[in-house]
Amino acid sequence: MRGLKRVLLLLFLFGVLSPAWASERVIVADFSGDLGNGGHPAGWQVHEKKGKADYTIIRETGIPALRLRSEETSFALQKAVDINPSLYPVFSWKWKVTKLPEGGDCRKSSADDQAAQIFLAFSNRKTIAYIWDTSCPAGSVENASGVPFVNVKAIVVRSGPDRAGQWITETRNVVEDYKALYGDEPPVLAGIRIQINSQHTASSGESFFADVVFQTN
Repeated sequence: MRGLKRVLLLLFLFGVLSPAWASERVIVADFSGDLGNGGHPAGWQVHEKKGKADYTIIRETGIPALRLRSEETSFALQKAVDINPSLYPVFSWKWKVTKLPEGGDCRKSSADDQAAQIFLAFSNRKTIAYIWDTSCPAGSVENASGVPFVNVKAIVVRSGPDRAGQWITETRNVVEDYKALYGDEPPVLAGIRIQINSQHTASSGESFFADVVFQTN
């Protein structure tokens, strides 16, 4: 009995001292707890670059989701995090685009509009953006920094209307992407931003996001 107590004590201490890295996944957002919360996801801050942000939390075909709408506007929702990519290298999220900004093209500053963008901001002021562009081919990588002293590399994950209107689950290895873009190991992830904009093309866009997760594999 004394030995059993010692084992239970060790298990308790292990659970108390190491809950974060003992877990296989870190859920950044599933939005299920935000339904009926006035449309605003808890823990996220709104950043309006142009115009008024139009967003809410709804069930979209049964999935609790963040819905973004843009009418010649630019805004984002952002959240501070503290995630070690070496422990949780696999990043996944669900998104659905129902309206692409007409003529949007991340290769042109005059048309740099996307219906769906998700940014990973690292503690060294380097950022990876995963985007769904209207025109730029999938697999393209573009410099997207518009903020002083911040380096942003955009990866075009989806392009054009193919599979628009469908929920898609994306999975990326953040460590591999960071190494390919910046040439070294990624530091701690400090923030996540979900964004939409259509002000450059004077058009509109709509997208949905759900189940933003980091995991071990």
